[in-house]
Amino acid sequence: MDKKVTVIGAGNVGATAAQRLCEKELADVVLIDIIEGVPQGKALDLTQAASIEKHDAKLTGANGYEASKDSDIVIITAGLPRKPGMSRDDLISTNAKIVKTVVENVVKYSPNSILIIVSNPLDAMCHVAFEASGFPKNRVIGMAGVLDSARFRAFIAMELNVSVENTHAFVLGGHGDTMVPLPRYSTVAGIPITELMSKKTIDAMVKRTANGGAEIVGLLKTGSAYYAPASAAVEMAESILKDKKKILPCAAYLKGEYGINDLFIGVPVKLGSNGIEEVIEIKLTDDENKALMKSAAAVNELKSFLKTL
Repeated sequence: MDKKVTVIGAGNVGATAAQRLCEKELADVVLIDIIEGVPQGKALDLTQAASIEKHDAKLTGANGYEASKDSDIVIITAGLPRKPGMSRDDLISTNAKIVKTVVENVVKYSPNSILIIVSNPLDAMCHVAFEASGFPKNRVIGMAGVLDSARFRAFIAMELNVSVENTHAFVLGGHGDTMVPLPRYSTVAGIPITELMSKKTIDAMVKRTANGGAEIVGLLKTGSAYYAPASAAVEMAESILKDKKKILPCAAYLKGEYGINDLFIGVPVKLGSNGIEEVIEIKLTDDENKALMKSAAAVNELKSFLKTL
């Protein structure tokens, strides 16, 4: 492989992301974790699966950052996962310290990399990574909207009994209870879902999407979602590695777009080899804009809290 991706955190999300990256033959992968033996063991296990899955991606497990040298992309999943009854915001103090340390080490060995942040609370951790890295805003990206939109798409397909491949959805705003699913921009084979189901049904799906992570945490009881978050991070990485220029909803640092300044918030962006190559501004109704501003205010509150740590 001529590309290299480092995944920080060899838990469920990180290990699954490493697996997807390799099986899609997107890059050679380095899996890093502080727990001795875990990244090495998981990398070896995935390497042994390679002959069956038919890929030649190289996997390396490590406890230090030297192996990550000259990575094109670094996916950061490190941090504590949510437990039942715990909000993403409850994680902020502990995970802020973890992400800051991780990013400082990443910058040391891969100063030209693009960062994809997965650690929660997502929007706040993007700010931590942005400040700790000193990278330009196009090279620090939060994985939120891709996951939230995937959940919305799944619920649309389930409700209408159609192929999920025909569904498209946009979820903007912060990655939490104040996220903003946009039914007007959500379609099945180009048909807006507002023409295919009742407002009551759509409202129920919007609510379920906003609580998508908490629903899974409640069911698992001892962990949080990881298959879909890993897939979401890898879709972003693929668009960057292949310079596909996909339009995807991601947490981006806004400088005036949507009337928001100096804040990471989920909006549609064009992802290519330079990271975020363009923020796409779509027209919002008054109600949609009000919801986005409410979400931005919630993210800004977390950002302000970071300053007190």
